[in-house]
Amino acid sequence: MARAALEVADIFRIHGPAWRQAQHSHLSLGQLKVMSAIEQCRTAALGGHVLRCDGCGADQIAYNSCRNRHCPKCQASAAQRWLEARTADLLPVEYFHVVFTLPAPIADIAYCNKAVAYGLLFDIAAETLLTIGGDPKHLGARLGVTLVLHTWGSALMHHPHVHGIVPGGGLSSDGKHWISCRRGFFLPVRVLSRLFRRRFLQALQQAHRDGRLQFFGEHTTLADADVFARWLAPLHQCEWVVYAKRPFAGPEAVLAYLSRYTHRVAISNSRLIALDERGVTFRWKDYRAKGRTRYKAMTLDAGEFMRRFLLHVLPGGFHRIRHYGLLANCSRTASLALVRQLLQVPPQVPPPDEDPADTPRPTFVCPHCGHAMTIVQTFTRGETIRAPPHRSTS
Repeated sequence: MARAALEVADIFRIHGPAWRQAQHSHLSLGQLKVMSAIEQCRTAALGGHVLRCDGCGADQIAYNSCRNRHCPKCQASAAQRWLEARTADLLPVEYFHVVFTLPAPIADIAYCNKAVAYGLLFDIAAETLLTIGGDPKHLGARLGVTLVLHTWGSALMHHPHVHGIVPGGGLSSDGKHWISCRRGFFLPVRVLSRLFRRRFLQALQQAHRDGRLQFFGEHTTLADADVFARWLAPLHQCEWVVYAKRPFAGPEAVLAYLSRYTHRVAISNSRLIALDERGVTFRWKDYRAKGRTRYKAMTLDAGEFMRRFLLHVLPGGFHRIRHYGLLANCSRTASLALVRQLLQVPPQVPPPDEDPADTPRPTFVCPHCGHAMTIVQTFTRGETIRAPPHRSTS
């Protein structure tokens, strides 16, 4: 019999209780809630139901999901719907994959100021693209931008950056023409980097003056305005990493990559290799290496693995996917319709239903014979099943 695949939930269930007790003063309420949700996900603690196949009569117990947006097992259908919606929005033009990354010193203070720092990362990255894209010296067009926040690197360390997918062109100022960028070239990365750096540091300085930043531990002295200004000074001179290239495999590949983490964070269960006396072993990619040697295995103490995972818990209500310019939610449908008209793209006509009387696909499908499964018993949180599920005889 095949061994069950290792999950983040297994690590939390086995090592979480003792680690929480040791770290109780260092964990936020949000982090504790995430741990609890992942531990209870798809267990009797959240309740569930018994399914019975209409075809072969097989029974199956299905426990409820936690639906937490940080859980590696949840919201796969939501991520798939997001991918399908964004794919349907694609235009018949070149697309570019852009990435804006915060330097390490800023990332350090961003951890204790997530809502402020991540919000600025989104807004300043979008403002930079829209400003340079709208400049007649570069493109002179109104762009559309979709940005997705990632706060982790492959080794799970705190590494806040936003990925963007941007059409290679935009609307003219009068809205009557589509202006395309040069083939294979979007916007100058150095110009984007300089404006992003200047505008972000200005906004961060303003946030400090407004009293919206908090500082702890080794950064406590930064609460003083003069100390903070001196601390920021070197960051005006260092290089800020901005990436903008045409995706080799097309925009669909970028969207597929982003969709894997639009509704979860940090690491997927498929990257976990082992949990043993040495700790947690998982696959990671070393971007400093080349070729196959960049794919490696890393082993961390279970406590360190949980600590790194919880670094990426987002503030409540914080949106990790945002749209700007032509793709802003308030005007996306109208803007895309206008662009398709200017590009002379025929409107998409949904295929006619072959049989209007067709019944919708069942919610639950038998893994053995493919027939629909119906709910024959439900049980609430913590409730045990009254009797063993009926077993079909074959």
